Amino acid sequence: MKEEGVHGDSGSNRVIEVFDTTLRDGEQTPGISFTKEQKRTIARQLDKLGVDIIEAGTPITSKEEKEVVKLICDERLSAKICGLARVLTQDIDACVDCGVDMIHIFVPSSEIQREHTTKMSEAQVKEQAYKMTSYVKEHGFACMFSAMDATRTRLDYLIELYKTAEEAGADILNVPDTVGISEPFAMYELVGEIYRAVRVPISIHCHNDFGLAVANSLAAVKAGASQVQVSVNGIGERAGNADLVETVMSLNSIYRLKTNIKTEYLFETAKLIERFTGIQIPITKPVVGENAFSHESGIHTHGVIVRSDTFEPGIMTPEMVGHRRRIVLGKHTGKHSIEKKLREIGMFPSKEQVDEILERVKELGASGKKVTDDDLFTIAEVVTGEISRHERVVTLKELSVMTGNNLIATASLKAVVRGKECTSAQMGVGPVDAAIKAIQEIIGGEIGGDIELKDFRIEAITGGSDALAEVIVGVEKGGRMVTARGVREDIVMASVEAFINAVNRLMQE
Repeated sequence: MKEEGVHGDSGSNRVIEVFDTTLRDGEQTPGISFTKEQKRTIARQLDKLGVDIIEAGTPITSKEEKEVVKLICDERLSAKICGLARVLTQDIDACVDCGVDMIHIFVPSSEIQREHTTKMSEAQVKEQAYKMTSYVKEHGFACMFSAMDATRTRLDYLIELYKTAEEAGADILNVPDTVGISEPFAMYELVGEIYRAVRVPISIHCHNDFGLAVANSLAAVKAGASQVQVSVNGIGERAGNADLVETVMSLNSIYRLKTNIKTEYLFETAKLIERFTGIQIPITKPVVGENAFSHESGIHTHGVIVRSDTFEPGIMTPEMVGHRRRIVLGKHTGKHSIEKKLREIGMFPSKEQVDEILERVKELGASGKKVTDDDLFTIAEVVTGEISRHERVVTLKELSVMTGNNLIATASLKAVVRGKECTSAQMGVGPVDAAIKAIQEIIGGEIGGDIELKDFRIEAITGGSDALAEVIVGVEKGGRMVTARGVREDIVMASVEAFINAVNRLMQE
């Protein structure tokens, strides 16, 4: 058996490289196509995050793809830039022309893919792997070699193939679970066999067809892999790739292994990709989902108010990943949550009043409604007889929206902010976006500081042509977030109403 440590430190001092493929495999998500400027923005964000290697694309694909890979290379980021190529000279030449730092070559190795795609024999695959790895090295580039569909390739042949690439000068060997059919125990055994057979570092690339991509990646690291290939929010072919956030935080917090990722930027990175792809992050998604650090149950909220790690992992906090903790109202709410939220706006009801407020909140939650902060404050004002001492900071006077044949809309808005009449006109992607931008400009200019829309959802729309739209928004300023609702026949008006209601509550102190 190979002596331990040939590939590097095998203990807790190991630093696991993060290879991000959002711009390559991630963009292969059906229906996703990033613009040139979006790709540059994503590359900069990944560099800010601390990703070690960015797979920028496959230059041979098209003139436009080659151009954008070159543009990313020209950014002179700290991260290394990688281009993908088949085991063909023209593919490799396209990567060379872009000036990448690393060329990632791949060839199908499983029987099913060889017979039905490349029509190559095992011997031909080995020969081409050797020749093209050598070709990359002759041009002075770092080379990653992938045996595509490794997890469905006969083990003895797979090891022969990796050894062939290693002999030709490959700097790192990638083990792809191309169709996502492995499971953690099998992955641990497979990577362990490869680790003992070769001397160069091993990378792992897992797909999520059975929801095991992150688990398989972690198993591979435990078996000796020193690099994980991931994508932001797990986007990619079919069910996607191993998720960057989940993989990194598991490595850092559970396995106590090091990465170069600046975890405080994880949440903002995930939200950037959500915005560019239009694929909403599920509220229950680990680490970056809206509910990842949210609590409604009375027992849970009481616990986290006293000490957060009573009902949170402790080894991972919202501050570590750039997220926030939220106390959510609903039918499971306890009195500690009620008291905490009311104290934030200077309301201190008696014990009896808290009990009555709690009962009404639970009733509203049990009816199937999402209970907003504004709902709570209104209930509290009724129960205590204490109408808010603060006048409304913002009052809407007029709103008109114009839309054309394209997605761009223009909203003209007039509002009174602290007694001063203000106007704004803004363009946006659709009428709601334009209207929200207009009210944000007015409020930001008069109140000072950024007021951000952090959550937007349509909770209910009644039937018929005169349908009522119910919109719930979450608005944040200075780390404090308030939720409110708006209900109108016009969804744009409902959205603006909800936003203004939230701002008025947010400004109460």
